[in-house]
Amino acid sequence: MVRLIKWLFYLAILGFIALVTYSYIGPFFGADFSPPQIEIRQEIILETN
Repeated sequence: MVRLIKWLFYLAILGFIALVTYSYIGPFFGADFSPPQIEIRQEIILETN
């Protein structure tokens, strides 16, 4: 059981390192992580007493 937990821990660490690496190197390979820049306007009607 301890071997399984240790293996899952190593796999989680490896996945985290891969994700961080992809986030830094991804833009060089064409991955665009920026959100779309669209202005949204919506009218708000406030009801007062």
